Amino acid sequence: MVRRDEVCVLLPAYNEAETIETVISGFREQGFENVLVVDGGSTDDTYELAEGAGARVVEQTGSGKGQAIREAVQRHIDAEYVLMADADETYRADDAERMLEPLFEGRADHVIGDRFADMKPGAMTRLNQVGNRIINSVFAFIHGQDYSDILSGYRAFTRESFLRLSLSADGFGIETEMAVECVKHGLRTVVVPITYEPRPDESETNLHPIRDGGLIIATLYRMAKTNNPLFYFGSVGFGTIGLGITLGAYVAYDWFINSTSHEVIAMVGGIAIVLGIQLLMFGVLSDMIVTVNREQTRRLETIARQLSEQPDERESEDGEAPTPPTDGQD
Repeated sequence: MVRRDEVCVLLPAYNEAETIETVISGFREQGFENVLVVDGGSTDDTYELAEGAGARVVEQTGSGKGQAIREAVQRHIDAEYVLMADADETYRADDAERMLEPLFEGRADHVIGDRFADMKPGAMTRLNQVGNRIINSVFAFIHGQDYSDILSGYRAFTRESFLRLSLSADGFGIETEMAVECVKHGLRTVVVPITYEPRPDESETNLHPIRDGGLIIATLYRMAKTNNPLFYFGSVGFGTIGLGITLGAYVAYDWFINSTSHEVIAMVGGIAIVLGIQLLMFGVLSDMIVTVNREQTRRLETIARQLSEQPDERESEDGEAPTPPTDGQD
């Protein structure tokens, strides 16, 4: 049973005057009274319209969706559960119950809404669909988990689990970072099907597919350094070895065919092969360290959870603290 009074609906917004009232009203009609809008300095009437629709509105101190989400959870939200959505009317408020159920049932710490489960015609361009598929495949290959739709902006999570994540992206890369950090910290992550609607014609998107897509791919690769170092250093190592072998093959070919020697190129090729092997070895060692660190972290978290669940042995059976010992003086 979802307890709506324990949920804060978080809506990052920037110039969403055309849709913000409808989005807020939709969630309030579903019984969510605690709606927080983080306005990123809109130049239209987003701030005023959101307040008029009954939401609590705060002005973002920085810029970008990622910064808005971090600031909201860390400074402005006290609720135990957070339901995050976009303010552009692409997500349905009546999917909120489905998003929150895994949290309240104790099955998940983080929930991702899968837009591809029921994507309405016109909701996403063909280019964006292909880009999303590529990014999800790259994520699954690098980080070893298939979350179906890591770029989904419809999320539900516990505030405690969010504060465990190390997030730094200011823009649309925040969803990617959240997915990677969920894998890194072993958070129980559940994917649920949702409906994805097209944006209203009068609402303009703030997403730039080519630029933001490139940044997301770069973020996935960069974060592999700490989450999957074997892939990160291994890919560079194999690339360097490949370069060295190619240079060596060229030198051998020219020497056998034309009797021409290339000492400098041969030396560069040899250095590249040695460097590549060293990078591979470093990747293996880093992967071992990360694995051991994760295991130790899990054990410490298990011990901490067990200690927090144990009743205070100092309390008496009737729930009252025992009387402290005296030294016999009045």
